[in-house]
Amino acid sequence: MTLLLTRREIIRAKIAANIQIVDTGYETPCHLWVGPDSGAGRGGDYPRMTLDGQTVAVHRVSFTNEHGYIPGKKQLDHKCRTRRCVRDDHLEMVTHKQNQKRRDQARGVVAKRKRRRKAVAK
Repeated sequence: MTLLLTRREIIRAKIAANIQIVDTGYETPCHLWVGPDSGAGRGGDYPRMTLDGQTVAVHRVSFTNEHGYIPGKKQLDHKCRTRRCVRDDHLEMVTHKQNQKRRDQARGVVAKRKRRRKAVAK
């Protein structure tokens, strides 16, 4: 008897075939992608895979496969601070502003104070 895999199971298997489980010091071990990535440079080193003929970000596929749709105004934050990690419970849906703030905190960057505008006298 042949068992047919669901689309989710096929995606899980494709991801699992290209990960290495590594303890990076976060709460639980990271699932680091060892396949292709987005290259070096600004915004680089994010995992990439081909799915239905399209090149896609693996961390987004992993999260969507387990938790559902990611709205257009949301991003995924790697709570473990490791870009190559595709473990869905290490990812959290946040706004761009939250993602920047967490990145800066992790890097030890002090937040800039907002300048106040002077009231214009009439």
